[in-house]
Amino acid sequence: MQDSPRSPRAARSVARSIPTRSEARGNTHMIALGWVLLLGVMVWFASDWLERDTNPNRNVNIVGGAAGTSGVSGELVLTRARDGHYYADGEINGKPVKFLLDTGATQIALSRRQANQLGLSLGPAGSVQTAAGPATAYPTRLARVRLGTVEIENLGAMVTEKMSDETVLLGMNFLKRLEMVQRGDQLTLRVPAGAAADPRER
Repeated sequence: MQDSPRSPRAARSVARSIPTRSEARGNTHMIALGWVLLLGVMVWFASDWLERDTNPNRNVNIVGGAAGTSGVSGELVLTRARDGHYYADGEINGKPVKFLLDTGATQIALSRRQANQLGLSLGPAGSVQTAAGPATAYPTRLARVRLGTVEIENLGAMVTEKMSDETVLLGMNFLKRLEMVQRGDQLTLRVPAGAAADPRER
């Protein structure tokens, strides 16, 4: 039996169903773009999860009180990170930083890179003893240091090359002004009753 020839209309329909080279290339680009977007979303979720794991206090939990100086009421409740330390986002001179609370540090300490980013002026070099051994350090002054509702002005700090660029050590010249109570994996900070209204260091 002889096959009947295709009609011109049927032939055109078959031709349209076969993608051209430019259409195939466009489809490949769209698929590649979709994978890139999916990978970007996965990376974003992974980095967000890691940040929450290392710093569960990106948004400090404030119980009562309102933002202001060290004379306000209210408590700061921090959750301990997986490595056993307490981290919290705060500010130095109005710029965001990530604090590592360190009751073993006499002063606030930060890296040279962080000092440059904050535009700090450094004093003459000296030598200090750190957990990593002796290090060269430079004294500086911080106009404002803020953690949650607590803001203290004119605090001394040390700038040293051996500090991590990721965190600022929040030392006792800030923490000594607060009452600290630890229960389990939570650290509660509060301004003592009757604390001086003047937040400046003397």
